[in-house]
Amino acid sequence: MNFLCDHMLGTLAKWLRFLGYDTLYPGPLDDGELKALAERETRVLLTRDKQLSGRVSDSLYVDSDDLDAQFAQVVRAFSLNSESAMSRCSVCNELIEWVPKERAKGRVPEGVYSRQREFWFCRKCGRFYWQGSHFDAMWAKFREIEAKAQS
Repeated sequence: MNFLCDHMLGTLAKWLRFLGYDTLYPGPLDDGELKALAERETRVLLTRDKQLSGRVSDSLYVDSDDLDAQFAQVVRAFSLNSESAMSRCSVCNELIEWVPKERAKGRVPEGVYSRQREFWFCRKCGRFYWQGSHFDAMWAKFREIEAKAQS
């Protein structure tokens, strides 16, 4: 499933990418451009604009401005799972790839390099990823949201 988030859902876009879902967040576009992009790329439009959601056939009106509630609504609506977590760059949406540890040397903090055994890299924006405490906190947050979505 591929998503397109309107300009009011940038943080939600990052969370969907964390789960491995292809999620565009193009920034401010007018309604016509969002509708055309969603249709052209066969994406579900996630929007805080109730009127726009009514004009786009494959869309979801996100009814809260609270991130946890937004995330739970989307997880519930589309039965999302975490099977592909940590497969996309949370910033630019590209797929990330596992790289040998040596490739991260000098490009991540030294403490991270010494503690971590595995690294992933985004070819597009050059960011490195690893499963440190930030990953653990995000994973715990997803499990909490997943539980909310199922209730």
